[in-house]
Amino acid sequence: MQNLNFINGRWCQSLSGETLPVTDPASEENFAEIPRSGAAEVDAAVQAAEAALAAGWRRTTGAQRARLLRAIAAGIQQQAGALAELEVRDCGKPITEARYDMSDAVACFEYYAGLAEALDGQQGTPVEVSDPRFEVKLRHEPAGVVGLIVPWNFPLVNAAWKVAPALAAGCTVVLKPSELASLTTLRLARIAEEAGLPAGVLNVVCGLGSECGAAVAAHPGIAKVSFTGGTESGRKVMQARANLIGDLALELGGKSAMIVFDDVDLDHAVEWILMGSMYNQGQVCAATSRVLVQDSIFDALLEKLRHAVQGLRVGAGLDDSTQVGPLISAAQRERVAALVRQGVEQGARLLCGGEAPGQLDKGYFYLPTVALDVSRDNVLWREEVFGPVLCVARFGNEAQAIELANDSRYGLAAAVLSDDGERRERVAAQLVAGIVWANCSGPAFIQAPWGGVKQSGFRRGLGEWGMHEFLELKQVTTYTSADAWGHFNAR
Repeated sequence: MQNLNFINGRWCQSLSGETLPVTDPASEENFAEIPRSGAAEVDAAVQAAEAALAAGWRRTTGAQRARLLRAIAAGIQQQAGALAELEVRDCGKPITEARYDMSDAVACFEYYAGLAEALDGQQGTPVEVSDPRFEVKLRHEPAGVVGLIVPWNFPLVNAAWKVAPALAAGCTVVLKPSELASLTTLRLARIAEEAGLPAGVLNVVCGLGSECGAAVAAHPGIAKVSFTGGTESGRKVMQARANLIGDLALELGGKSAMIVFDDVDLDHAVEWILMGSMYNQGQVCAATSRVLVQDSIFDALLEKLRHAVQGLRVGAGLDDSTQVGPLISAAQRERVAALVRQGVEQGARLLCGGEAPGQLDKGYFYLPTVALDVSRDNVLWREEVFGPVLCVARFGNEAQAIELANDSRYGLAAAVLSDDGERRERVAAQLVAGIVWANCSGPAFIQAPWGGVKQSGFRRGLGEWGMHEFLELKQVTTYTSADAWGHFNAR
């Protein structure tokens, strides 16, 4: 099955005709192709987006855009089952998780439709100033053409998280999906086309990050780039935007900590540990993969955790009983395995896992893994593994737990589990992270801001903040006095 780019309302091959294979991570079968595009295709998409902006999209009302966003949401809903299955074949996640992702994408477009409508009433908001002869009002205007670069771990959800607020704000879009998982993003373009979105408003260009993604980051016609992905790739995007003095939002990696105090229910704690570290095979930027457990419950919790991890069902994502699917690619599995080997060489001890499952002869599977005796300088404690690998360590008191949790170059998320509400609030206030979960790990709500600090990036997506990332604030100041100002004629 050959897929095409979507540029200016038309489906087209790359100019070279070159393609990239699409591989099912569970079977290792190449079952589709996507275009291998580069700077020329990105430039064509930017030109289409600029033309659509000038042709009238910039001047649409929020209510007009809301109708289209709701039509896109309805299209995703109608195709949710097929989209979930396509997502599983493309990136390997369990079908139960993929179905939830489709619901999330629908809700995202519906939510930003409401914010687009509300934006109409926010134009011309007055600002009180010190001189009564002047009237100042505010306008929220679209940033222009925006470049959106999304990763492979949540393909359609990440696309929705960026496309919906960008369209709600009145921007036009050049969207670059990951070369490892592009299919549902291309299907989104088809749904948008069927919903009546004007040509050029949404363009999807496929290709390698080093070629196509780099062209998006460096294009002078793109007013803003919003990037979600790895830290090293994010650094390259940042360098390209710096050369242009171009606006940028980054949501990068993480090595998030979970603190488990000794007053928790151990069974509930284990459930949240699994959710925070093994969801989507641990291929989650905000995964709480460093678990800190208070001394007095360490041994008891560890035994429950070992039993639960070894009981996770590993298999192909299209099987409804699967809890842990394959990793995205052979390269990713080898990266995870290499980091685990290095961690063991540096002194870590494996409680379980640390290898591919013997009963599965095909697919990029890796057993859920728990590492103990992991020192602060161990690669498994410091680096984002992006796989089903969890490190567990002890702590004695609250201050020590906070210090250990914050000892990271990342700051995307953190979690604290305790039955003491005051302690939860106290600890949450001291954790250096953009997102803190209390008595849970992993939930993301469209209405709440999402993003990190330190080397996990900057700016915020989702919620009203996500739409304002794609808006520019303009002040309009009017001199309202009947008299001339007289500044230059003063005697």
